Amino acid sequence: MPREPHAWALTHDVDAFLARAGDFLRSRPVLHTVPLTVTHALRTRGPGTVGTRAPVLGLLERDGDVRAAFFHTPPRRLNVTSLSDEDADALAARLAELGHDLPGVTADRPTAAAFAGAWQRHRTGVSAPLARRDRLYRLDTPAVPGPVPPGRPRRAADGDRELLARWYGEFAEAVGERTARAADDWAAARIADGGVTLWETPDGTPAAMAGRTPLIAGQVRVGPVYTPAALRGRGYAGAATVEVGRAALASGADEVLLFTDLSNPTSNGLYRRIGYRPVADFDVYDFEDAPRPAATPA
Repeated sequence: MPREPHAWALTHDVDAFLARAGDFLRSRPVLHTVPLTVTHALRTRGPGTVGTRAPVLGLLERDGDVRAAFFHTPPRRLNVTSLSDEDADALAARLAELGHDLPGVTADRPTAAAFAGAWQRHRTGVSAPLARRDRLYRLDTPAVPGPVPPGRPRRAADGDRELLARWYGEFAEAVGERTARAADDWAAARIADGGVTLWETPDGTPAAMAGRTPLIAGQVRVGPVYTPAALRGRGYAGAATVEVGRAALASGADEVLLFTDLSNPTSNGLYRRIGYRPVADFDVYDFEDAPRPAATPA
C-alpha cells in the first residue's frame, strides 16, 4: 500500500490494506465488525460479491500506528471507523479532491455527523439528510423468549435458494439498503457457507430467516433477520435469532453482535428480551445532489 504525502492513504488492494490496518481493526472487533466482515468478503470472494466497482480502502496513520480506517464499496455508502472532527474533514476533503461520488456515510453517531457536515462543505450543493439510526447490540446472557413458537430451526440448503433470494430482496427494500449484488448470488453464497438459519413450522414451511457472518476476530454478526409480513408477530424471527446466537457461541465465537434500526421498537424489544445489550449507536446519512433549476424556455 503506497504511502502518500497526505494523512490519508488510499488503495484498491485489499491485501495491502489489511497488511497495515488488520491489527487495528482486530483491536476492537466489536466496534469494527462491519469493516472486518466486508474486507474478509473482499479478500475471499472478490470485489464483485460486495460492490459493483473496485473498492476504495483507506487508513489514517500517525507515528507508525493506524488510527482510523474506511472502505467504500460502490454503490453502497462509505463506512468509516471513529474519527475526530478534524480527521473527518480531512477525509472528506481528500475524497472530494479525488472526485469520489459518495451516496452516503455510515459510522458511529459523532463520526457520521462530522463527516456528513464536512462532505457538504467540500461538495457544494450536496444535502445530507439523516436516513436511519441504528444500534449495535452484543449478546450478553442468552435467553429464550417464551413461549417458543411451534416448529424447529434448520440450516438453509440448496432447495431454499429461490426463497432466500426473494426474502433478501424484500428485506433490503424494507430497510432502504442499496443491494450491490443480485439477490440470487447472495442466497447462493450464504447457503454455501451455512450462513442462514430458517425457522420452519411443524409442517415444514419456512417462516423466518436469520443470517450470520463468518467467525472473524472472535465475533459473529447476526443478520439479516426477516419474517414475511403475513407471518410476523408469532415469534419466528426471535426463535431463529436465538438459534443463530446459540450456534455461534457453540462454534467458538467470543462475541455475537447485531444491528437494529432504532425506529423499530418491536425488534429492539425482542433483542433485549433474548439477551442482547446495547454497545453503540451508528447513524446513516444519504448524500443528495441539489436538483438543478429547470431550463428557461427561449
